[in-house]
Amino acid sequence: MNFLAHAELARHGSDVFMLGNLVADGIKGTATADTELARGVRFHRKMDALIDQHETTLALKQQSPSAQRRVCGIALDIVWDHFLARLYHDEHLNQRVYSVLTRHASMIPERQTRIFEHLCRENWLKGYGDFGFTCRAIAGVGTRLSGPNRLAELTPWLEREYSLLEDGFHEIWPWMQRAACEHAATLADQ
Repeated sequence: MNFLAHAELARHGSDVFMLGNLVADGIKGTATADTELARGVRFHRKMDALIDQHETTLALKQQSPSAQRRVCGIALDIVWDHFLARLYHDEHLNQRVYSVLTRHASMIPERQTRIFEHLCRENWLKGYGDFGFTCRAIAGVGTRLSGPNRLAELTPWLEREYSLLEDGFHEIWPWMQRAACEHAATLADQ
């Protein structure tokens, strides 16, 4: 999952908990501190682990072209944001994310500051609703990886298999929402 999906699943928590979910990929190591930010990071990582091992994700990866299979999970994370933005656009959530990132900018890892500045300024969370925008975002991530841009090479497959991906989203998203609620309840008990 990418920014929008993590924000949606974390919306029940505080702003700092949500921030932890948004910046988790930029934080290295184990988040063991007993803070809202660390709880958000751990929640993000748990949700990533669950979706990465879901049978729908695994099946879609297997169906992707073999040369791009290694990076397919990255693309799927962003594609899930596309379907969320297109099918369940929530401007209130988008504005909350932008506000959280702006008000807590000092807590964002330095390596992520530019990307979050662009995300806010260019309204990416709404932009994900357009599949062309989403494919350009996927290809953009590929420019930051070493070697050929396998993510850009994957976009024709994503476009061709759009219906399959949407079906996958409809299978996986309700499951993820339930998993997030269950995991949030265990966090509350800690």
